[in-house]
Amino acid sequence: MGGKKLHNHNNNNNGAVDTNSNNSNRNGTTTTTTTVKPPPVTLQQSPIINLDRGDPSVFEPYWRKNGGKCTITISGHDSLSYFSDPNSVCWYMEPELQEAIRRVHRVVGNAETEGCHVVAGTGSTVLFQAALYALSTSSSSVAAEPMKVVCAAPYYSQYKEQVELLQSRLYEWGGDAETFDGSAAPFIEVVTSPNNPDGSLREAAVANKTGNGKLIHDLAYYWPNYTPITRPADYDIMLFTLTKCTGHAGSRIGWALVKDVEVAKKMTTFMQITTIGVSKDSQLRAAKILDVVAEDCEQHAADKTFFGESRKLMAERWEKLREAVKDKKDVFTLPKYPKRYCNFSGRYFQPAPAFGWLECKEGCDASALMKAHNVLTRGGETFGVSSRYTRISMIGREEEFERFIERISGIQCVDEEDEEEEEEEEGFVVMNGNNGGDVIRLGNENSNSHGKWLEQVEVQ
Repeated sequence: MGGKKLHNHNNNNNGAVDTNSNNSNRNGTTTTTTTVKPPPVTLQQSPIINLDRGDPSVFEPYWRKNGGKCTITISGHDSLSYFSDPNSVCWYMEPELQEAIRRVHRVVGNAETEGCHVVAGTGSTVLFQAALYALSTSSSSVAAEPMKVVCAAPYYSQYKEQVELLQSRLYEWGGDAETFDGSAAPFIEVVTSPNNPDGSLREAAVANKTGNGKLIHDLAYYWPNYTPITRPADYDIMLFTLTKCTGHAGSRIGWALVKDVEVAKKMTTFMQITTIGVSKDSQLRAAKILDVVAEDCEQHAADKTFFGESRKLMAERWEKLREAVKDKKDVFTLPKYPKRYCNFSGRYFQPAPAFGWLECKEGCDASALMKAHNVLTRGGETFGVSSRYTRISMIGREEEFERFIERISGIQCVDEEDEEEEEEEEGFVVMNGNNGGDVIRLGNENSNSHGKWLEQVEVQ
């Protein structure tokens, strides 16, 4: 038989009964001791691993160790008023938060804040909506038809949902910027860099070519724990979030750096109408956290800071993932990222994005493949590309990530000749594998869309 042959080892680990005899008691008689082994763990019984969501629990160990520095006290008489600074463009924003934001960008060097107005939001999602409102209602862009909102594919899966949610007459989803003709009417282009889902660094795809486009730059992942900081970003509208910066998703704090004062005012108006500002308690907590991070960067070498330790952790995860898939090019591949010089750390390193972007062979649905192995991911079609791709979160809890690495390490491909050993069962093909495990082939009698994708399931 050509290629890799799967050997069947009878290790009596299928719920069998072992009998140990010749145990004598004090009366000289012989008794038999029977041990019942547990049945093997099947794929269907293995725990579901949810790598669809981008919940940044990866940073929890760091903050458990260092979080005492971030403690604040809020008294009963604090935060009673809606207003923080009535004379500021963003009147509900606490001065401490604005100062902390400018400080952390200055020490990291990832964004130019001079000449920018800072607008706070409950995460960057609502600020994206605020920016769409501001750009589509400016005097120079009012049109009879809704403005198209475009982004180069693969694009963040929720952009389309957020644009279409309110069915606004001001703007509508226009799809992939790479195929969009922006010469006819004003439009809005969203540039995500590093990109979610594939981690690539990006510039505008169409707006800079036509002159009709207005730009929103989503820079949520432009921090040195994910990518080298090559220069300070300097754009008209730049969106950031505490969620991806420090991992504090639950505080729901984001901010926009906006050059045009009128756009900043309109974004503030959107926030005023929708949420009447942002929680002051969350703002004060975020300010403290950012101050601690900035002070850490000012006083210690880059590798000893939050960003340095977090980058090391992300790099280790990527190393494990690449090691797990290096011999599986016939199953799937990962993007390769060139080393770049990081101005923050003072050395070259490869990006370690928050998400892995898996590509499977032609004809394979990558998300379905992962789901069949009890791993939930986000399929490529939600990002505007083929189902051959799927996104996996790299920022979940350690135990969840380790289970995923163990499981993906077992996915393998066998040769056509090995298929004669298959036994069809409930839409799956179950094969007797080596080391007492089962090898499971995806697909059923009506579909071979997953061809020869297999997983070896370890049994105890």
